[in-house]
Amino acid sequence: MAHGAVVLFSAFEDGGQMWTGLGQRVERHKVRFDEPFVEPPVVHLSLTMWDVAHDANQRLDVQPAEITTTGFVIEFRTWEDTRVARVRASWMAIGPVRHLDDFDAD
Repeated sequence: MAHGAVVLFSAFEDGGQMWTGLGQRVERHKVRFDEPFVEPPVVHLSLTMWDVAHDANQRLDVQPAEITTTGFVIEFRTWEDTRVARVRASWMAIGPVRHLDDFDAD
């Protein structure tokens, strides 16, 4: 198992596209595991902080993509007139252990 958290972007400080743009917008953030997995793990994502303007609908989509044994990409999407100032995501990756002896049942 591996886990972490990452600020995907902070768009309000520099007028980034998530804060000032309209229509389909995507931010991608590459995550690298400290140690590679034996095979691509299952990755779970959750938003742990989001700062969104209140004057429009709050449209958010976050998904893991391009999952490999060494890492994955977090894709954050919004659309229409939603304005997103900043987002933090937490992740957890779960995969098989290399050897049965590596499993600690305690």
